[in-house]
Amino acid sequence: MEVAKTRTRGLRATYSRVVPGASGRVLVVDDNKVIRQLIKVNLELEGFEVVTANDGAECLDVVHRVRPDAITLDVVMPRLDGFGAAAQLRADPRTRHVPVAIVSACTQHEVEAGIAAGVDAFLAKPFEPAELVRVVRRLVERKDRRERKGAPAGRGA
Repeated sequence: MEVAKTRTRGLRATYSRVVPGASGRVLVVDDNKVIRQLIKVNLELEGFEVVTANDGAECLDVVHRVRPDAITLDVVMPRLDGFGAAAQLRADPRTRHVPVAIVSACTQHEVEAGIAAGVDAFLAKPFEPAELVRVVRRLVERKDRRERKGAPAGRGA
């Protein structure tokens, strides 16, 4: 379990872009378009393909089409929060092993609720972009290693 604390800078709106030779596909879920864009841009600069969703409900709508290597989730979102989305991702056999990171304030309550929902890592807002990239890269690499071994990725890796 990873918990990272860092600082943030801001940007703006988003959806998806294919990056040739991408080092993994990440589904970024946050209702704040500035944060969504900040995460998207920083991950794309490091070679990730990024798809975004506005909340947990949209995440669940697109996750099967997108087939991400990792997912970042905010906690407080309309329709379906990050814990609800994480719990539903873990309950679905098709997404059960996709690594999930919570990107939020990361209070003790959020960390405990995230662990109960099956979250793999936590990144506290405000965060440093380099820390974001490190956490996501570690999750994608963990998934890749487990797939090469023939085992599913995700929790407990």
